[in-house]
Amino acid sequence: MSLKKKFQFKDRLIKGIDPNGQFKISVVKTTDVVRTAQKNHNLSLLNTMLLGKTLTSAMLLASELKGEERIQIRIDGDGPVGMLTAEANRVGEIRGYSANPSTELDYSDPNTTLSDALGNGVLSVTKTLYNEAEPRHSSIALVNGDINSDIAHYMAQSEQVLSAFLLDVGLNDDGSVKHAGGVLVQRLPEADEKTVEELQKTLTDLPPLSELLENEFYIDDIMKMASKPHDVKELDRQPVHFFCRCSPKRFKNALSMLGYEDLKEMEGESQEVVCNYCGSRIEISKDEIREMAETAKAKLN
Repeated sequence: MSLKKKFQFKDRLIKGIDPNGQFKISVVKTTDVVRTAQKNHNLSLLNTMLLGKTLTSAMLLASELKGEERIQIRIDGDGPVGMLTAEANRVGEIRGYSANPSTELDYSDPNTTLSDALGNGVLSVTKTLYNEAEPRHSSIALVNGDINSDIAHYMAQSEQVLSAFLLDVGLNDDGSVKHAGGVLVQRLPEADEKTVEELQKTLTDLPPLSELLENEFYIDDIMKMASKPHDVKELDRQPVHFFCRCSPKRFKNALSMLGYEDLKEMEGESQEVVCNYCGSRIEISKDEIREMAETAKAKLN
């Protein structure tokens, strides 16, 4: 693929609307986002698929927000994966991690299914919005543990919006990410329920998104295919990328919040701090630890 085409095919999100007011649609390509998550967190194939879908769904839901408003999806289950977290904002910044990134299932057991990875649990969604002092929080019980139907169930139960989701993370034979992406169709208030049901069937009948992207169908093409037989007017498009706002300053500020006794115990050796979201590591020197301890001690006087 030429450099020009690679640029044209970068990870992006596109939004559209049915001119007749029946539905909205968002399509996102998250190939590089999921590749970055896999590399940063050394994800197993199982976690690459599950976290990749969670990251993609977070970006699709964030497409309904404004500016730097953000949404967090957290899934807590009693299965071996344990917990997945993904966060995204309207400007296209996505980050996330798995509590047990190396976990795989025992596929030698014929009764093993993908839903065993998360097991029974809860899906929680938190929105941080402008002009609201406290984040909005809602939770539902997991229904299938496959991310796709769980997010759709959340939309129906908590947001009370009839929605159709399609999430896909395709893997190469060597375990690397081939392509990843997702589609979200949402019924508008005055729409006929049958419209979204028909579009849900259309999504079900689509080839895997990773195959479409591999064959150089881009988000514009996928939006048209997912909307058939309806026409769609483009509303917006934006780049998306795996991005975390952690920084050495934030790490140091967090560490400085510890009490004097805790900081005193750390004196004499440097400390490595790791960001769960992006895997970034920073070393805080023993001199910096000593200065923090001295500051904390001064506050006690």
